[in-house]
Amino acid sequence: MSGPGDALSYEEAKKLARHGDAEARNVLAARKDIEPEILVFLAGDTTPEVRRTIAANQATPRQADLILAKDSDEAVRTGLAEKIAKVAPGLSASEKDQVRKAAHETLEVLARDQLTRVRQILAEALKDVADAPPEIIKGLALDEELVVSGPVLEFSPVLTDDDLLEIIEKGPAKGGLGTIARRSRVNESVADALADSDDDEAIADLLSNPSAQLREETLDVLIERAQSVELWHAPLAGRPHLPGGAAVRLATFLADNLLDILERRQDLDAETIEAVKSVVHRRIGGDAPEGKGGELDFLLSEAPIGVAERLFKAGRLDLKVIERALNANDFGFVLAALVVRSGQPEAVVKEIFSTHHVKGIVALAWKAKLSMKLAVLMQQRMARTAPTEILKAAEGNEFPLGDDEMNWQLEFFSSRSGNKKG
Repeated sequence: MSGPGDALSYEEAKKLARHGDAEARNVLAARKDIEPEILVFLAGDTTPEVRRTIAANQATPRQADLILAKDSDEAVRTGLAEKIAKVAPGLSASEKDQVRKAAHETLEVLARDQLTRVRQILAEALKDVADAPPEIIKGLALDEELVVSGPVLEFSPVLTDDDLLEIIEKGPAKGGLGTIARRSRVNESVADALADSDDDEAIADLLSNPSAQLREETLDVLIERAQSVELWHAPLAGRPHLPGGAAVRLATFLADNLLDILERRQDLDAETIEAVKSVVHRRIGGDAPEGKGGELDFLLSEAPIGVAERLFKAGRLDLKVIERALNANDFGFVLAALVVRSGQPEAVVKEIFSTHHVKGIVALAWKAKLSMKLAVLMQQRMARTAPTEILKAAEGNEFPLGDDEMNWQLEFFSSRSGNKKG
């Protein structure tokens, strides 16, 4: 009889594989110098300890791995996943087609395992394997457990932008959007989809990611929303390649410590730096229009028309964006949106608000194709109209004035503005 370290003949190995002593079979299962069919045979052993040893044995053929992937014993499947994790990078590169097919089938079974730990081990192993099977990676990316989907969503080079957009649309596990936002490369379409989400933490991760490619209009929308989301303030202040207009808008609401960061940025031109300092000075000094207690200070600043125009051209200057700006008291942006959507000159729009003219405000909202609900909000919040003087909606939330009347109001203010210029 051969000793533990001696080579075994095929017949000796066959005899040991059927040995009544489980420990003897377990010792055999750990060997790497016996015929593959013996290891395959032991993969069906009645004793879990033997199958666990076979699962961990690097010499076990891929066909046996496929059997073990369906084993009823959790430790067998976990051990198999840990072994696969070590050899995953070479699974599809160096083996014959038939063996590779068995390996991929094993991965598919493990990726669907009911035990989270098995799927987690597999995800960690495959997260940066460039030639991992796409269907397996996508399945792991959609896993309901973040410990499984997270590594793949954040690191896998196999996931395409189309895959990521589909996953965002379907809704990954809680926290999954943040892992996508932290990828080493986030292109514009994926960044847009993340920015459109309601996940404030994921958007903060996106803004903190220097490699995320954000369109200027997308950044404009996020800045418009950011006044009420403090989590975004620091990453916005430190965002690389910040457009000058964006910097000036940020200066209207950032905390003092972040204003310092904004003023020290090296990528802003002198004109922008001066504009930022001017906004900061007004905030510190508390400048306000005489006799108005500061409520119409947005009329003193230059409206961000360029920002509104970019959003409009991109089809993103919608009622939802304007209502958010109203709720955040970003009245300068709302004014710019009215100018762009209505086609009225900025001077005309400012004249209407400076006179607190409710019919003019309603006419502006109508011309800009906004809702009467927004027209009421603009009277309340921007013009500070007394409740008893607000021009309310007609029945069915319709505009209370006729088209001819509203056109006349706009023509009237246009002529007033023209006369003043003259």
